[in-house]
Amino acid sequence: MTGMNENPAALLPEVLLATAAVLGLLLGSWLPRHRQWTVGLLAAAACAGGIAAAAIAAPGAPASAFGEAFAIDPVTSAARITVLGGCLLVLALSGGALRAHPRESEFYVLLQLATLGTLMMAGAQDLLLLAAGYLLASVPGYALAGFRKDTPGTEAALEYYFVGALFGVLMLTGATVLYAAGRGTGYPVLSTGLPRAPVVLVTAGLVALLGGVLFKAGAVPGHFWVPDAVQGSSAPVAAFLTTVPKISALAAAYRLGELLFSRTDAPWAPLIAVLAAASMTLGNLAAFFQRDVKRLLAYSVISQVGYLLMPAAMAGRSGIAQQALLFYLAGYALTNLGAFAVVRALPGATDIEDYRGLVRRRPALAVSLAVCLLGLVETPPTAVFLGKLEAFSAAVDGGYAWLAVVATVNTVASLFYYLRWIAPAVSGRPQEPLSRVSNRPSTVAYAAAAASVVLGVVGGPLLAVLDGPLAR
Repeated sequence: MTGMNENPAALLPEVLLATAAVLGLLLGSWLPRHRQWTVGLLAAAACAGGIAAAAIAAPGAPASAFGEAFAIDPVTSAARITVLGGCLLVLALSGGALRAHPRESEFYVLLQLATLGTLMMAGAQDLLLLAAGYLLASVPGYALAGFRKDTPGTEAALEYYFVGALFGVLMLTGATVLYAAGRGTGYPVLSTGLPRAPVVLVTAGLVALLGGVLFKAGAVPGHFWVPDAVQGSSAPVAAFLTTVPKISALAAAYRLGELLFSRTDAPWAPLIAVLAAASMTLGNLAAFFQRDVKRLLAYSVISQVGYLLMPAAMAGRSGIAQQALLFYLAGYALTNLGAFAVVRALPGATDIEDYRGLVRRRPALAVSLAVCLLGLVETPPTAVFLGKLEAFSAAVDGGYAWLAVVATVNTVASLFYYLRWIAPAVSGRPQEPLSRVSNRPSTVAYAAAAASVVLGVVGGPLLAVLDGPLAR
C-alpha cells in the first residue's frame, strides 16, 4: 500500500526542468546572441537541482502522485539521477560548439523538453501519461536530430520522425487495447483487470505497447533509426539520443513487466528475452565491419540495449533484476557518453584510422577512449562490468540461462570491433597531425571514464540502495 501525494513538490525535478525550459524560451527571445549561453547555464542549474531533489527524495517510502499516475520509488529516483546527470554531460559537450549560434537558446530548450519527456516516461504509472511522455521525449528529439539543417541531419530527422510516428501509433493502439482488456489506464487498475482478461487480447496490447518503448530504447524491431540518426546528427545530439531516452524506456519497460504483465499469462519474459537476444546479435553483427566511428557506436548502442533488456525480461521472476537494470543503466550512460565525448573532442576524426597514434598525441584522451570501449565489453573494474554481471545473474536466477549464454557469446564477439578501434589509437605512429582538438569535450571524456571506474569500484553498496519495492 502506497501513500498518495498531490503536492507538486513530489515532481520537483520535473518542475525545475519545465520551469527552466519556459524561462529559457523567454530569455532567448531578447538576450543578445553572445549572451545566450546563460540559457544553457540555467538548464545546467535545473539539472543539478533536480539531481539534488531526487537524491533527497530517494530514501522515502514508495508513493504515488496525482491520482496514482506518477510513481516515486527506487526506479523513478535512479532514473531521475541518471537522466539528469546524462543531460548535464550533454550540455557540457555542446556548450562550446554552440557559443553565439543564432539558435543556441532553442537547442538548450529542446534538450530540456526531451529530457522532461524521458523523466515522465520513467515514472509513469498510467498508460496515458506514458504515451504523453513518449511524445514529449520524441518531438524535441526530431528537431535536435536535424538541428544543423544540413543534408545528413535533415535525412536523420526525417527517418527518426517517420519511424517514431509509426511506433507512436502502435503504442497508442496498444494502450487502447489494454484499456479495453483491463477497464482502465492506471497500473493499479490494470494489475487487477488484466489477469482476468483474455490472454490473446492482453498479448496483442502488450506487443503494440512495446513498440513505442522499444523505439525509444533503440531495440529490435524499433532500431532502424539509430545508425542514420547518429551519423547524421552532431556528436552531442547523437550522445543524447542514444543514452538519455534509453534510460527512461527501459525503466518504463521494467515497471510494465513488474506491475502488469508478469501477473498475467501473456508471454512477457519469453518475448523480451527473444528481443534482447535479437538486439545484441544484430547490433554486434552490423558493427563488425564499420569504419565510421559514429556508425560503429550506433550499432554498439543496439547491441547494448539487448543486454539491458535482460533484467527487464526478468521483471517479476528475479529478485535482483531491478538493481541490475538500474545500476547497468547508470554505468552504460557514463560509458557511452564518454565514448561520444572522445568523438566530439576530435571532430576531424571520422574513421577508425584517423585515431591512429592518438596515445602519442593525446595520451589521456586515448586512455579515456580505451576505458569506455573496454567498459562496454564488460572489462573490470568499470561500472558496466558489474552491471552486466548482475544482468547475467538475473537471467540465470529467472530461469533463462540460455539468454545469459547468448549474451556471453555476444560480449566476446563484440571485443573484435572495439579492439579494431582501440588498437590504432594506442599503437602506431600518427599518419598526420590532428587538425583540431576540443578541450571541453576532452574534459567530459576524462570525467566520464573516471566516473565509470569509480562507480564500478564502489558499486557493491549502491546495488543494495537500488533495491526496494515499487509504488503500487
